[in-house]
Amino acid sequence: MPTVLVVGASRGIGLEFVRQYRGDGWRVIATARREEDVAALRALGAEAHLLDVTDPGAVAGLGWKLDGETLDVAVYNAGVMSPRTQGAQPVTPQDFDAVMHVNVLGAMMALPLMLPSVEVGGGGKGGVLAVLSSRMGSIGGMEANSAWLYRVSKAALNAVLRAVSIDARHATCLAFHPGWVQTDMGGGNADVTPHDSVAGMRRMIASATRKHHGSFHNYDGAALPW
Repeated sequence: MPTVLVVGASRGIGLEFVRQYRGDGWRVIATARREEDVAALRALGAEAHLLDVTDPGAVAGLGWKLDGETLDVAVYNAGVMSPRTQGAQPVTPQDFDAVMHVNVLGAMMALPLMLPSVEVGGGGKGGVLAVLSSRMGSIGGMEANSAWLYRVSKAALNAVLRAVSIDARHATCLAFHPGWVQTDMGGGNADVTPHDSVAGMRRMIASATRKHHGSFHNYDGAALPW
């Protein structure tokens, strides 16, 4: 039975990853920050663990739980939105810490611990390690600067993914823009459903080879500029 890990699976895109992989008969390991969300994930058949990605001890505990595991797919989905500023306005240290600790520090602590289990996945040929980034983090494609703290955090997350990809010898590392998705963050007017976003990313994950290693893609597979 193939195995997937979803970090940040309590709602939205992360929860949809759990639903779809479980629906296809995968073994799913998932994390959430609240006990009630862990219980909901277990009700879906996932092996769920409590995890705050900003807590170094908790992340180290996840690494301990993954020791000896083989992961065919691992998805880092944990993330928060910044204040929706317009223009390059000064940010507060409090907002900076809140966003960067989840979107960047959490990934920098967790991904190196996730990678060894993905390296041995995919039938021994290497699995796929993916992060949920955003087109808003594309420096080459940036044409607006609203919510610029979020943009900066996702650009940094892309750098984390690229850096981790250098250590990967077998795993394929990918960054995804999930689209403008109908979630709590994206809002009800967004143009992509969680189902379609996740289905598209799963197709890309399933078809990815080492030629895609260390790359950035839209949920439909289209390449995006860093």
